[in-house]
Amino acid sequence: MLAAGVDIGSRTIGFVLLDCDSGELVHSDIIDSSYDPIGRAQEYVGRFKYDKIVATGYGRHAANANFADAVITEIKAYARGARFVMPQVRTILDIGGQDTKTIALSDDGIVSEFQMNEKCAAGTGKFMEVMAVALGYSLEEFTQAPLQASAKPVKITSMCAVFAESEVVSLLNSGCPRADVANAVLDSVAERAAGMLQRMGVNSPALFAGGGAHNHCLKDKIAALIGVDLLVPDQPQLIGAIGAACEARRLLL
Repeated sequence: MLAAGVDIGSRTIGFVLLDCDSGELVHSDIIDSSYDPIGRAQEYVGRFKYDKIVATGYGRHAANANFADAVITEIKAYARGARFVMPQVRTILDIGGQDTKTIALSDDGIVSEFQMNEKCAAGTGKFMEVMAVALGYSLEEFTQAPLQASAKPVKITSMCAVFAESEVVSLLNSGCPRADVANAVLDSVAERAAGMLQRMGVNSPALFAGGGAHNHCLKDKIAALIGVDLLVPDQPQLIGAIGAACEARRLLL
């Protein structure tokens, strides 16, 4: 039997197929959400054969109304997905397109505490995309820019995307090198994520999930602030979909 999991997020859709007998992933993919995430997800998953599909993410309830058999919350999905790829994980940080979440797990993988920053896009992938555009970088260039920053400290004081963009423009107009400004932006994102983790409490091993995990400079900054290494799985954007597939497998067995 095949269990399917789909994670419909604000920026991307993750999809995996899990072999119920072997417990191995037999397919995984990430596609853009586009302007019609539910329609796009339904069209994509319709190409595959599976015995049950569970949805998570922003679009989980709409998916349940259209094609999914059941739903699972993002918190539970990330907990199960993280334990699937790293069985001993105790702490999860996820920086996605429009939210950041931290999750603490007990020794047996049960969620003991979590925090979510979902009031605005501050410190999320969208925030970093906006800052990259303001600095004239592609997103890939933006992730590497801090490596060229000088030793002179620059501070971004606002975490609101609108005000921070104005602050970035002012710094550039004052002659500040854009690599220094990019470094300051990542410092502000790292400080926000580290603060969430420290308020919750951090236990090792700690896993970094979501699109933000692809930014190695950001990972290193957060790790330095919390004093704990962050481990990045091979496909950090699929942790939610994997957790949804684990729930589908549980329902089948």
